[in-house]
Amino acid sequence: MHIIVGLGNPGKEYARTRHNVGFDVIDVLSEKLNIPVTKLNLHGQIGEGFIGGEKVILVKPQTYMNASGQCVVDIVNWYKPEMDRLLLIYDDIDLPLGKLRLRGNGSAGTHNGMRSVIGLLGRQDFPRLRVGVGKKPEGWDLADWVLSHYQTAEERETQFAAFLRAADTAIDWVKNGFDSAMRTANAPSPKA
Repeated sequence: MHIIVGLGNPGKEYARTRHNVGFDVIDVLSEKLNIPVTKLNLHGQIGEGFIGGEKVILVKPQTYMNASGQCVVDIVNWYKPEMDRLLLIYDDIDLPLGKLRLRGNGSAGTHNGMRSVIGLLGRQDFPRLRVGVGKKPEGWDLADWVLSHYQTAEERETQFAAFLRAADTAIDWVKNGFDSAMRTANAPSPKA
């Protein structure tokens, strides 16, 4: 079994903002895999299905970003996955817009959602896929930046392509393992 958690904030006002990258990728996976993510349980919206013959759980925490760890801990305690079978997907302001980075473990960096997850899990040895949303422009407050919508059609197009690549990376991770998924994540985007 593999668990894929996309971090974000519930509510229409946060939909399609930079901070909701994780939710957007889960939505793409839900559509591609025909796995509805509608069941409310364990502080999250959950969908269960299969990739090939492998059971997959898709999760969108409903605790708001800064308390994401509560949902992730509940999911881990319920499903009891090996830590290398838990993938978190979230936004990264230190990566250029649309750039992906897959890592097997590491710190939370500046991301409050990941701080919550690592703090409550008490460990950081699980894969994470970061999707770049770009650095905040000078004069912007960080919270305002990550909660902002994409400003131009080109930005929206770049991010949607990144969501598709992130979904492909997650599927590759389930089917073929971390090393294969790393190649998928690091492949140049079509516009590069």
